[in-house]
Amino acid sequence: MKQALIVRGGWDIHQPVEATDSFVPFLESAGYAVEIAESLDVYLDEGLLARTRLIVNCWTEGDLTADQLSGLDAAVRAGAGFAGWHGGIVAAFPQRGYQLLTGGWFLAHPGDFVPHTLTVTRPDHPVVAGISTVSLDTERYWLLTDAHNEVLAEITFPAEEPWGTPVTHPAVWTRRWGRGRVFVSTVGHHMADLDEPSIRRLTERGLLWAAGDL
Repeated sequence: MKQALIVRGGWDIHQPVEATDSFVPFLESAGYAVEIAESLDVYLDEGLLARTRLIVNCWTEGDLTADQLSGLDAAVRAGAGFAGWHGGIVAAFPQRGYQLLTGGWFLAHPGDFVPHTLTVTRPDHPVVAGISTVSLDTERYWLLTDAHNEVLAEITFPAEEPWGTPVTHPAVWTRRWGRGRVFVSTVGHHMADLDEPSIRRLTERGLLWAAGDL
């Protein structure tokens, strides 16, 4: 059986337990044995990481030690998939090496909860196939990202003070890191976000893509 590892904790505003629990039945139905860790020391367990096909990170505002970061980075470079959503992945750890792995870092969510539209930019990609737009009423993430990401969907901030012109940010992307695959979705502050059918579908597909199963 394939191994999935869920690493969860940190600031509980993003409901790390409830959110990750909601994906366990899906992963099990896809043939995964799911192990849950609530300590970042799991990133020191070389044996577990070596047999893990998918790591789901749901940890907001934490702090990795140098050895924990090294263990995680080595696992992904060696072929483990790495995936997550919202603050659990792009507001997780401040270390530069972690941000290089994920390809993005949260800066702000101007306006807090705001109605807006997520627009798919790569309709040919299996993670977002069949989805064109998704209407949301949640946080819009303003991010730092890099050009190595394959952006699958984006959001646009309308012209407001102080920026004055519309600004588009990636909202869903994939990237390669060594032999590993990385999937990031910025949507998922509350369970209602993750339960939106198109968001649930693309997140589930993103987990499988990171694991090499899609």
